Amino acid sequence: MKIEVDTVKGFQDYLPPASLKRNAVRKIIEKHFKLYGFVPLETPVVEFDELMKNETLTLEEDEAVSDRFRLKDRAGRNLGLRYEFTFQLARIFKQNPNIKLPFRRYQIGEVFRDEPTGTGRFRQFVQCDADIIGDSSVNADADCLAMISDVLKELGVKAEIEVNNRKLLNAIIESVEISDGKGVMKEIDKIDKIGEDMLKSNLKKYADVNQIITLFKMMEKDINFFKENAFDGAEEMANLIEACKKHGVNVKFNPHMVRGLSYYTGNIFEVKVDGKMSIAAGGRYDNSVGKFSGREIPAVGISFGLERVSELAKTKGEQIPKLIIISLDKDKDCISLAKKLRKEGASCEVFFEKVGKALEYANALAVPYVIFVGANEVSKGKFKLKDMKSGDEKFLTEKQLLNMFEE
Repeated sequence: MKIEVDTVKGFQDYLPPASLKRNAVRKIIEKHFKLYGFVPLETPVVEFDELMKNETLTLEEDEAVSDRFRLKDRAGRNLGLRYEFTFQLARIFKQNPNIKLPFRRYQIGEVFRDEPTGTGRFRQFVQCDADIIGDSSVNADADCLAMISDVLKELGVKAEIEVNNRKLLNAIIESVEISDGKGVMKEIDKIDKIGEDMLKSNLKKYADVNQIITLFKMMEKDINFFKENAFDGAEEMANLIEACKKHGVNVKFNPHMVRGLSYYTGNIFEVKVDGKMSIAAGGRYDNSVGKFSGREIPAVGISFGLERVSELAKTKGEQIPKLIIISLDKDKDCISLAKKLRKEGASCEVFFEKVGKALEYANALAVPYVIFVGANEVSKGKFKLKDMKSGDEKFLTEKQLLNMFEE
């Protein structure tokens, strides 16, 4: 039988230096999650399909749900691979009713979707989520946006945060006396893909020409107009904008934003690069987490994929190893020095073969430094350090070496 040696379509390997950059980006993301008080949570990759379908949460119409991977175990149970993390929170709160609220959790891990592949679209990707459960205040919403703003600043990614409110959008549609608000929102959600002219044409299924013209005029108004005229959700939206200003975060009100139709309940947000590419999104989903436990539990969160953020990040991956110790018939001394350097956090390798081969290896891996350890170095208590980029060489004591590579 001939084995096809290839990567499954929609899945990919990450080799150095890409894997090192991804790891560096992940560390920065996790650092900021922790700085904002989010604690790590881990959940299984496999869940019951009945839970994944989320009929109780009325999410079956969402593409992510319909594109879930399905499988069976030996007992014939219907299972599947998780397509996101948030639905798992409903199960966790059902099984752990005594979790202290508010509960700030973050999770970074693989999710799977059996969907068409394309440029930047894969069937396995790493999702980064941060959620605040049990806090209904707008301060929780603003915290999520301040956190993602800090993450992107450190990664060197220039982006704009757009915000809207689902209750406000619904109120705008109702003010124009269009009855099928859900159908209209489905069409509005496509505006970035199809453009304004095609959107207006599509809306004729739900409204007459005058209603469509009025709707678009309404969507040109600023948030103060909706607040002054007591539109539902307008005050929530205005309060979020003000709360973000306190964090030094600028956000843009975008009344065309819809996000998950049957999911979000209040403020929603999306982070875009160049006004087009979405790299993060989230919002308030107050009717989801407590569904299985029969409780009303407010929740807000933000989510983004590691792949897209890593691609845009200016962050450089960590150099591994940072130095190579070349043994000149002093293997034991080399190993002793390597142990001390590793204790200081320096990534290093010991090379026991010929010097020429060791230097060739170091150049191939772009290792910045090599250390020579021979009888002369050991007797004098000084080791020759070679800068592989400049070619400069100098003799340093063990203490100087340890101080130089201390992390």
